[in-house]
Amino acid sequence: MLADNIFLKIIDKKIPAKIVHEDDLCLAFHDIHPQAPVHVVIIPKKEIRTHDDLTSEDAVVLGHLHLTAQKIARQLGLHQGYRLVLNCKEDGGQTVPHLHMHLLGGRNMGWPPG
Repeated sequence: MLADNIFLKIIDKKIPAKIVHEDDLCLAFHDIHPQAPVHVVIIPKKEIRTHDDLTSEDAVVLGHLHLTAQKIARQLGLHQGYRLVLNCKEDGGQTVPHLHMHLLGGRNMGWPPG
């Protein structure tokens, strides 16, 4: 079972976060348990539970998340590259019931991950 939606509390400023970007559609903040030297979580302000719950109406929001990731990567100096990760549901590694994208960088992100 997915955990409580802590991201809505961050959006509502009920829980502090180290925010790196905020606009009308999304919010981005540094992950509290970074998996790389740079680890930013990018979330839509619209509540979308999982990637599986996206509709055609969410195309603009999803595209905006990607463009925001690009902007943040440039701002944080990830000129050598970065990884974007979007987990879906429990078996896909999603732990918060709110669509979110991880921006990881600052080291070689070889494959497989680890």
